[in-house]
Amino acid sequence: MQAAMNPHDYCQAKAVASGSSFYYSFRFLPPDRRRAITAFYAFCREVDDIADECQDVNLARTKLAWWRDEIARLYDGSPEHPVTLALAETIAPFHLPQDAFEQIIDGMEMDLDFANGQPVRYPDFKSLRLYCHRVAGVVGEVAASIFGMTDRATLKYANKLGLAFQLTNIIRDVGEDARRNRIYLPADELAQFGVSPADLMQARMSDNFRKLMTFQTERARQTYAEAMALLPKADRKAQRPGLIMAAIYHALLEEIQADGFQVLDRRTSLTPLRKLWLAWRTWFKG
Repeated sequence: MQAAMNPHDYCQAKAVASGSSFYYSFRFLPPDRRRAITAFYAFCREVDDIADECQDVNLARTKLAWWRDEIARLYDGSPEHPVTLALAETIAPFHLPQDAFEQIIDGMEMDLDFANGQPVRYPDFKSLRLYCHRVAGVVGEVAASIFGMTDRATLKYANKLGLAFQLTNIIRDVGEDARRNRIYLPADELAQFGVSPADLMQARMSDNFRKLMTFQTERARQTYAEAMALLPKADRKAQRPGLIMAAIYHALLEEIQADGFQVLDRRTSLTPLRKLWLAWRTWFKG
């Protein structure tokens, strides 16, 4: 009989299978921090996959409710899932708060709340900002705690950087999300630039769409700048994994704009070699 995969191997396999750029930022970490961030990333993938892939809203809610209970079990010392078994070794050494995991689940539920049997829409940036805080800003804060910090101000940097990453994801995935009946561009901004949800769903490229995306890109670029300004100098070295991600995501944003925002019918990505080069350069730059 085949032996069961140990929790850390499960999390590692989950991280590798995702093909995410985040994996490149983990490679340079010492083993204990690498195991911790990989376990945390695996948790994020588990709950994100429910929100993304579960077509039945009620079933998705049930699964997310199970994860909420599982986080309670984790903090009570009785986790059941391979991911939470791996996380059990990390919450005390890295001071990971239970509330952070709950907020991430809250963010995944926002998609379901807005969906409610209808297409996902966010009416304005304020409502989208709350979603981004929960699914990306809080993720950034937990990651920063795992990477190591001496100044609490680093959490503000990490939250803002998470927002920048999520805004970049939204730009990159506009067409793919629209085909799944999800639109993360604020409805009032679509109207402001004269772009309809149908334009996105049917991949209708236009000057108005390019102007809309230029506006979104400038917001994301400004958010990266604000994040970097918040990073305390004392923690810059410890936070290099986040800086690697920032280099990769910022390069992706520039690539999307240089390509004329061809995001309605294709997905722009950087090659693994370029990601690795950016990671190496950023790590040794300090």
